[in-house]
Amino acid sequence: MSVKDVLAEIRRGVEEILPSEDLHERLDGGKPLRIKAGFDPTAPDLHLGHTVLLNKLRQFQDHGHSVLFLIGDFTGMIGDPSGKSATRPPLTAEEVRVNAETYKSQVFRVLDPARTEVVFNSEWMNRFTAADMVRLAARHTVARMLERDDFHKRYTGNQPIAIHEFLYPLIQGYDSVALKADVELGGTDQKFNLLVGRQLQESYGQKPQVVMTLPLLEGLDGVQKMSKSLGNYVGIEEPPAEMFGKIMSISDEQMWRWFELLSFRPLEEIAQLRQAAAEGRNPRDIKFELATEIVTRFHDAAAAESAQQEFVARFSQGAMPGEMPEVTLEAPEGRLGLAAALNNAGLVGSNSEAMRMIRQGAVRIDGERIEDTALQLEAGSEQVCQVGKRRFARVRLK
Repeated sequence: MSVKDVLAEIRRGVEEILPSEDLHERLDGGKPLRIKAGFDPTAPDLHLGHTVLLNKLRQFQDHGHSVLFLIGDFTGMIGDPSGKSATRPPLTAEEVRVNAETYKSQVFRVLDPARTEVVFNSEWMNRFTAADMVRLAARHTVARMLERDDFHKRYTGNQPIAIHEFLYPLIQGYDSVALKADVELGGTDQKFNLLVGRQLQESYGQKPQVVMTLPLLEGLDGVQKMSKSLGNYVGIEEPPAEMFGKIMSISDEQMWRWFELLSFRPLEEIAQLRQAAAEGRNPRDIKFELATEIVTRFHDAAAAESAQQEFVARFSQGAMPGEMPEVTLEAPEGRLGLAAALNNAGLVGSNSEAMRMIRQGAVRIDGERIEDTALQLEAGSEQVCQVGKRRFARVRLK
């Protein structure tokens, strides 16, 4: 491919390239580039929101470039303050270690291992002395830090900003110095931090990296950023049927956003699908194609076909899934409230969410809708509990 064609492919779905002429120049230079992206191990599972960035890294690899997959085990113990209205609690060293190992086992579902270098910023930050940190801090100013939107809002709103939070963008920026990155990718919420990397590289006598920001994928609710903590995510290691069903649950309008950011189809094909929908093709059938593509990517074609058949049987014909989690729960004093049972069975994230789902009519016991928030399940009973269209569990009480 020509540099023009490569650049057009890499630009797809990207919010900003700063400065764009630098990227063209580097791609035209003929030598493999060092493409950096950092991940804080704040949660042990990667989801489709992460793959927006991972897919872009893979595109660079397919054109002969090397990826620096940076696990921020050191910065993870600080806590990324980006977009936060309050100081974020840092992770413990053990939490960081466990989550980082899980990341390493998942990332190669997308990236090419032969062109990926997994690095940890503790490798160089653990060697930093107090004097080194002072010298690094001297390369940036408080005024520049307060230009960042979330810091500015907290400062003007008389909300506390801990000193260690200023260190986060400095250390993320220094990672680019340590790795001699040519390009760094991140979400739109990381723009300030990525630009700090450019400034620090220049300060250390390096050629400043090109910054690429990518949009944040909205989750299943179609509103908020995909996040495990919000429960609106699709994990890349979820079972095929669950992954398929979750993708099918997104709105018809949101489907096009997911096609743009997650599909590997050419934009011309996606435009043809849009036209077909406008001319009367059932959006559900088009969504089948999206779900099949994504499930195939993270599992295989046979698993995707089986997941589609199960989806049709379950939701078009009203059947329950052939396999579902089986959970045995303790029933204190011979009974357990339905909300607590749903929470303990892992069908919801909290008792309050369970109560809300019951009131909304989204809970069924053995296929019958339940709207009584005070319902008690008896010890010795067994029932199939369902929350929404996708979440099932066979629950036994003892």
